[in-house]
Amino acid sequence: MDMENQDGYQLQGSTPLGEVQIADEVVAIISGLAALEVEGVAKMSGNVPNELISMLGMKNLSKGVKVDVSPESVTIALALEMKYGYSIPKVSAQVQEKVKNAIESMTGLTVERVDVHIVGVAADKPQKSPKTKRSTTTHSTKK
Repeated sequence: MDMENQDGYQLQGSTPLGEVQIADEVVAIISGLAALEVEGVAKMSGNVPNELISMLGMKNLSKGVKVDVSPESVTIALALEMKYGYSIPKVSAQVQEKVKNAIESMTGLTVERVDVHIVGVAADKPQKSPKTKRSTTTHSTKK
């Protein structure tokens, strides 16, 4: 594996056994996973819904996440879709806190900012389902 061409952050103070480096992609994946754990988040921009996340490879989990890692701190920008009916300000605040805590506890990096960009709202059910149900119920007889 070619470590020289990979963007990332080296943890301060190497051990006698060697260095520890964290790739930017890893920080992005942690951010995306933490955001998807918040109730009210439907999906990351460019990702599939939460239900299909287990079928995906790890690279897909970083879509919708932009990470800027410096030696002092990290800045994260998330593009996500909300589920219909949830408070955008409340869910966004929960996403910011969840992502900040996950990055800081897992990597030791200091999170400077977590910017949340709401790019869409997702309905719980596909648009075609209610039409199918209506066509079924129109055949019933009213008294």
